[in-house]
Amino acid sequence: MTYTEALEYIHSVSWTFCKPGLERIGELCEKLGNPQNNLKFIHVAGTNGKGSFCSMLNSVLMESGLCVGLYTSPYIRFFNERMCVNREPISDGELAELCEYVKPIADSMTDKPTEFELITAIAFEYFKRHNCDVVVLEAGMGGRLDSTNIIRSPLLSVITGIALDHTAFLGDTVEKIAAEKAGIIKDNAPVLFGGTDDSAAEIIETVAKEKGSAYYRVDYNKLTEVNPSLDGTVFNYGKYVNMKIGLLGMYQPRNASVVINAVEILKSRGLNITESNLREGLSGAKWRGRFEIISRDPLMIFDGAHNPQGISSAVESIRTYFGDKKVYLLTGVLRDKDYSAIAEDLSSVASKAFTLTPDSPRALSSKEYAETLTKKGIDAKAYDTLKEALTAAKNSAKQDGVPLICLGSLYVYASLADEMGI
Repeated sequence: MTYTEALEYIHSVSWTFCKPGLERIGELCEKLGNPQNNLKFIHVAGTNGKGSFCSMLNSVLMESGLCVGLYTSPYIRFFNERMCVNREPISDGELAELCEYVKPIADSMTDKPTEFELITAIAFEYFKRHNCDVVVLEAGMGGRLDSTNIIRSPLLSVITGIALDHTAFLGDTVEKIAAEKAGIIKDNAPVLFGGTDDSAAEIIETVAKEKGSAYYRVDYNKLTEVNPSLDGTVFNYGKYVNMKIGLLGMYQPRNASVVINAVEILKSRGLNITESNLREGLSGAKWRGRFEIISRDPLMIFDGAHNPQGISSAVESIRTYFGDKKVYLLTGVLRDKDYSAIAEDLSSVASKAFTLTPDSPRALSSKEYAETLTKKGIDAKAYDTLKEALTAAKNSAKQDGVPLICLGSLYVYASLADEMGI
């Protein structure tokens, strides 16, 4: 099997038309010899912040000398990014080899596994073969019935935060979504909640008590002296002073605070992580598509914010870095997001927008989005292709000396990066 054939096979099943549950992934992993049972996990769920948290924690664990597996979704540019060992994505050859190994087992099942289940099983086998000391495992969507939830007893379960997203699948209230995310909590395995919603916290704490699991919550009152710039952010968190992160965005110090709390818990679970490891790991963490500077002339920043909470955080960052100066937007969104609320929030920081249609069957058309933004007071124009929108946006931003913020969907990042040659 070639790499191309492997990807064609993996993508041949649509995840949207399957009934949720752990039966298929359970059967597939059992037929593979349950590779996940040979691994130690930090299991991560949440509405926003999962990717940044996972990236920072991965970096800290690597600094402590561990062999670290990282499983995330969606990928930013290349499929292989979804599973890495010590930051190195799986090679084309190994992905093809593993897919060839898993395929006949998956095909023999009466109830065939879904795309995400296939990828998850391949990742478990990949991490086992590389003898990972620990795996930072990001849940795909939800928690209780997510394929990653087949794991037994993680070193730590982390729920980064709760907000309304994927409501068709997870529920239409914060409480319902919190209950789904809390499904990753295992018996006698500690759980850390990084969110600020008290009703969600109450549900998560209740589930933790039922499972006999220690419950921890991030205290953001300890986050002080936050000094942001476009070169990084310095902050204090409790006894940790002058901590630095290179990742931009005003939400990143909060994500880093969750990492600091996670590290304290993991130390009590037997991992040898020094303060130096923590500092170096946070400072050196990289994560594409999260308030990332992709050009200096003109200044262009990409942020993968795609739901109202994420957009709100992006708006906070824009205000912090640029004050009262209005920015320009290069943006596209998915139809199943609350794009009217997103447009309302963006109207407070943007004066002009160049809209495009993301490469997704769930995309909102550039014309519809431009009309929505215009109604909110933003001078918006729709474009048929990303290239046209990018050219117009860059030229306008450079001519007017205005920062250009690209946001609304991670589906845009790969195409944008290809167009810009980055």
